[in-house]
Amino acid sequence: MLTDILAALKPADRTIATTVTSHLNNLTKPRGSLGQLESLAVTLAVQTGEAFPQVSPPGVLVFVADHGVAAEGVSAFPQTVTLQMVDNFVAGGAAINVFARQIAPGSR
Repeated sequence: MLTDILAALKPADRTIATTVTSHLNNLTKPRGSLGQLESLAVTLAVQTGEAFPQVSPPGVLVFVADHGVAAEGVSAFPQTVTLQMVDNFVAGGAAINVFARQIAPGSR
């Protein structure tokens, strides 16, 4: 079974990265403004061999932590902001909620 899987593997088509990057750079937005989301889109395209792969079913995962790292002075915001952000996620008012509603209408 593993030999069948390995035999079916194809080398990554790196030309797809150029196609996807060009597409992202031509969207009406500043280049690179979506941060790691843009590099993730390129990686997904290369891995699937499709310039515009379909992810189905789509999903959103949000991870939250309040582990005291803010006390080390490395966070842009104080710890109190963590609870405020979670409250905003639950209320459906954060940017991630907008993304979630786009991929799953009726979600918060």
